[in-house]
Amino acid sequence: MHKYLITAVLFLFLTPSSFSQRSKAPAPEDKVRNYITDKTSTLTQSQIKSLETKLSNFEKETSNQVVVWMTPSLEGGSLEEKSYEIAEQNGIGQKGKDNGVLLFIAKNDRKLRIEVGYGLEGALPDALCDQIIRKEITPSFKKGNFYEGINSGVDAIIKATKGEYTADKNSSDDDSGISFCCIPIPALIFFIIFFFIFGLPILSRIFHWGGSGRSNRWWTGGSGWSSGSGSSWSSGSSSGFSGGGGSFGGGGASGSW
Repeated sequence: MHKYLITAVLFLFLTPSSFSQRSKAPAPEDKVRNYITDKTSTLTQSQIKSLETKLSNFEKETSNQVVVWMTPSLEGGSLEEKSYEIAEQNGIGQKGKDNGVLLFIAKNDRKLRIEVGYGLEGALPDALCDQIIRKEITPSFKKGNFYEGINSGVDAIIKATKGEYTADKNSSDDDSGISFCCIPIPALIFFIIFFFIFGLPILSRIFHWGGSGRSNRWWTGGSGWSSGSGSSWSSGSSSGFSGGGGSFGGGGASGSW
């Protein structure tokens, strides 16, 4: 029992350090400045402008932020980690709403991912993201039609998320029918720690406990999990892109073509 408690205490105090490491500002080459970032020179200027206008208008209408990031290669890295890093460190979405979406494409690796902010996970669950990738995006990518695939994917994301914050809908799909009668003590301890590290911040964000959300979290010294909570983007495009402050928890789906 003592070993379990010692392990639990070490986990509780060492885990936040890993989150603080992720809270660093993005590297200059990973800084999001526009709705569309194409590091592969695949899209034409007119195509980029069309997508920028669409996503700018969508944000003005709903406050949701959808960003497309296209890179040549992951250079051996993890698709999920890189996608999450771009989304979280740039704080895509609005602070307090966490309503950001990142469509991340590694062209030469033939991989892509839809990364979804906390606030839109109800409108864009993992299964729906997977369906958008398989039915809307990759069929065009397989034919080499990247603009068509991106445009179709963006349209599908917009249709799924539109109206998510136009009305106050407190969607709580909590299934609390959990039985503790047969759970081993180590698993129970782990569950409690997991709740305090992950569950409590999410509930605080949903129900707005403690004032302004991330600002009062003791396990990160009051700074929140991500740099997005205090950062903003400077717009380099004529679409008037700006924002920052959204947070991500790994929701979304990955695919390939």
